[in-house]
Amino acid sequence: MHGFGVHTSMWTMNWDRAGAEKAIAASVKYGMDFIEIALLNAPAVDAAHTRALLEKHNLPAVCSLGLPERAWASVRPDAAIEHLEVAIDKTAEMGALALSGVIFGGIGERTGLPPTDKEYDNIAHVLTVAAKHAKKRGIELGIEAVNRYENHLINTGAQAVWMVEKVGADNIFVHLDTYHMNIEEKGAANGILAARDHLKYIHLSESDRGTPGTGNCPWDEIYATLAAIGFKGGLAMESFINMPPEVSYGLSVWRPVAKDEAEVMGNGLPFLRNKARQYGLI
Repeated sequence: MHGFGVHTSMWTMNWDRAGAEKAIAASVKYGMDFIEIALLNAPAVDAAHTRALLEKHNLPAVCSLGLPERAWASVRPDAAIEHLEVAIDKTAEMGALALSGVIFGGIGERTGLPPTDKEYDNIAHVLTVAAKHAKKRGIELGIEAVNRYENHLINTGAQAVWMVEKVGADNIFVHLDTYHMNIEEKGAANGILAARDHLKYIHLSESDRGTPGTGNCPWDEIYATLAAIGFKGGLAMESFINMPPEVSYGLSVWRPVAKDEAEVMGNGLPFLRNKARQYGLI
């Protein structure tokens, strides 16, 4: 998980053979260092096919997901463990390096009340079991802090660190996202500094999830702080322009946030890369 990557939602959210071929070919075209594959339906993924494509192009991969409601870790820990173990196995079979994202809960999971100790204890138990399984498969796990409107459990870098340390496994890391940080952190720098000891991965996403460089994210503050802590992890551009209804609902993406792939990849990607070079991150 080094260098510059892209979330494959740029081209597809359905990781079938056709989606894999399209996204991997496009990632190679744009010279990405790695890709992030959304595992919305892990059991259906043709892992051997994806692995062959990745190896052909010498392209590393990271997988990500949010737990479906039937497997929310806070209330259905056994189902969550089963779901994560299947996803971990598929991640390993594809030859990917890590499984990250909202692995502790669902995108759209809210009770209307503050989190409880029981919810957090269930999550810690799930992640402890999942980390042990992932360790056997040579996979790392990432906890992505997301905003309060998508999940009520882990919203800040400090909360993600707290859960990582509560679990205590050496193969779990913190995953930040500039879109969520723009909502939740008291300054992007503070979120990065809070997570610095466990931070290995960051989504570079604009304040409206559209084309980076056209919104309100404080990019110079973000990049300067990453440089200051000596960040060596994955920098993954994430912009949503291909959303199936179930994902749009969880993310509350109701209108186009960017014109098309050409706008995001032609303008947003160079903007983020140039900033990364300016601050010595790539």
